[in-house]
Amino acid sequence: MEAHVRKLLDEKYHFFNHPRFIEHDPIQIPHLFSRKQDIEIMGFWVAILAWGQRKTIISKASELINFMDGSPYDFILNHHPSDLKRFESFKHRTFNSTDALYFIRFFQQHYQGNESLETAFSFRYNAEEKTVEQAINRFYQYFFNDEFAPKRTEKHVASPDKKSACKRINMFLRWMVRNDQAGVDFGIWNNIKTHQLVCPLDVHALRTAESLQLIQPGPTNWKKALELTENLRELDPEDPVKYDFALYGMGIEEKTIWK
Repeated sequence: MEAHVRKLLDEKYHFFNHPRFIEHDPIQIPHLFSRKQDIEIMGFWVAILAWGQRKTIISKASELINFMDGSPYDFILNHHPSDLKRFESFKHRTFNSTDALYFIRFFQQHYQGNESLETAFSFRYNAEEKTVEQAINRFYQYFFNDEFAPKRTEKHVASPDKKSACKRINMFLRWMVRNDQAGVDFGIWNNIKTHQLVCPLDVHALRTAESLQLIQPGPTNWKKALELTENLRELDPEDPVKYDFALYGMGIEEKTIWK
């Protein structure tokens, strides 16, 4: 990798991996909470909703919090069936009330038997697996292992088996797993290791990575996400995904006010 690319990525990583990033990003939603389960629930939900304008994503996630009376984990475990009617009006792009109600059903069933959402990703965990590829595939199967799972909801939860780049899931895993004390990522999970994470690949990161010749031009899919992550391992084998801050940040830098 060219020396100037290394220098640029390191500089931008340190610039964007800063608490000021939170104010303008959907990650601010889980940062509203201190309880682990609240962070997990809203972190996962806002990550899945993360397409379109950031302002709209944040607004819609705030709407969900209001529907759950400001306490997602307590609502998930203790709501009454009549409380679910308020979700009938929810819609964000193609994600609608049917999807929202199934998310609640999944969360309730999971947390009734588990302390953390991490176990949904780390069951049958293999520390020798190079990446989270199979962890995400297993999570997808677990998430939809319900006779009442709506077919339409499947399009909102990606998996490598479906050839998706899994940008939203990879972003959520970065939030939960990375722990560098910078104050942006939470680092509240322990089983999945930082070196196993795969870089979230959205249009901003893709454009930047191609311009820096970190990846060859091509479709945005799981293979491309792995290609990018493998090249970033040259910079940091233990934490390649930290450069997501740099790639995403440079991709949107011209549109931001926080420089």
